[in-house]
Amino acid sequence: MVNHNSSSIPAPHGGKLVNRFTKRDTKGMLSVEVTPDLRNDIENIADGIFSPLEGFVGQEDFQSIVKTGRLKNGLAWTIPIVLDVDENTGAKIRDAGQVALSEGGKQFAILSVEEVYPFNKLEVAKAIYQTDDPKHPGVAKTTGMKNLLVGGRVDVVERLPDSQLRKHRKAPSETRAEIKNNGWKTVVGFQTRNVPHVAHEMLQKAALNLFDGLFVNPLIGKKKEGDFKDEVILGAYETLIDNYYQKQRAMFVTLHTEMRYAGPKEAIHHAIMRKNFGCSHFIVGRDHAGVGNYYHPFASQAIFADYPELGITPVFFPAFYYCKKCIGYANERICPHGPDMREELSGTKMRNMVSSGEIPPPHLMRPEIAKLIVSFKDPFV
Repeated sequence: MVNHNSSSIPAPHGGKLVNRFTKRDTKGMLSVEVTPDLRNDIENIADGIFSPLEGFVGQEDFQSIVKTGRLKNGLAWTIPIVLDVDENTGAKIRDAGQVALSEGGKQFAILSVEEVYPFNKLEVAKAIYQTDDPKHPGVAKTTGMKNLLVGGRVDVVERLPDSQLRKHRKAPSETRAEIKNNGWKTVVGFQTRNVPHVAHEMLQKAALNLFDGLFVNPLIGKKKEGDFKDEVILGAYETLIDNYYQKQRAMFVTLHTEMRYAGPKEAIHHAIMRKNFGCSHFIVGRDHAGVGNYYHPFASQAIFADYPELGITPVFFPAFYYCKKCIGYANERICPHGPDMREELSGTKMRNMVSSGEIPPPHLMRPEIAKLIVSFKDPFV
């Protein structure tokens, strides 16, 4: 068991929670259009989810992230948050000094331009994703970017409007207040981009035996083809928590950013965001944030050895499976039976069952969740 007195909620990454909201006016400013995904990340900067970033990283920080997995001051940071522009826009931005950022033609933030700089796309892709294979979704995205990056602080003047998908979104200032209010000294974060099957639930509940609170934090945002749609993931977790969790022990908050499929580098990025939300611990699964066979199944756990000072403790659980002999969920640490007795669970297996019209049996997926998933005409991206 964890000694609760020896642990407490960590300070935000870099020491303070960033807040980049302002009441300023954007009228008359040159406007630069950004994607809905980038708008989400700009709001994540403003809310402190990406603390200590106050905007898009400049060239020195960018190069340092790519080469060392750290900012130029040595602080752990593995995924560059950037705005890419073409040469024409880059020249205009450089002259303007301050520009409005807009999405769907609506201005929502101000960017104070500090620098505009070029970057080597293939070099960046190889460093972050550890491959230059164009079939990797992160590599494809990086090589498809425009040629220049803009560094500078952002100030958000208007939040994204409320929606069904955003009803569980909270800022770190809110989650930290809630954790304090609950009296939790230890909180374990759980990242997911999948609907929950029973093995996920058993893993989360095993963690709840060790820690005061569970922070369930599904990623809502752009995913690759074949992943479950955001509304399916959201509905499935609402159903699970309503029916099977102690309400005073679990906090359900959505994280609005895109999956980058960067494996180990993204595992560190995921941990930093949960540290900013107030988690003291973070579950890192097998092939965390992986895709295909690009990463060793345990690479995302091994990378934490390079960041001993991270300030959030990784938790590595062996994979849970259903053992037909034990008639229950087990893992290699506690179950003596061989592979022939094991029924392995994976997101891929669940997706295949659902897409072939098969309803997963209750020992693999809670019936309420299976029913919800099949109620969607097309549950996949």
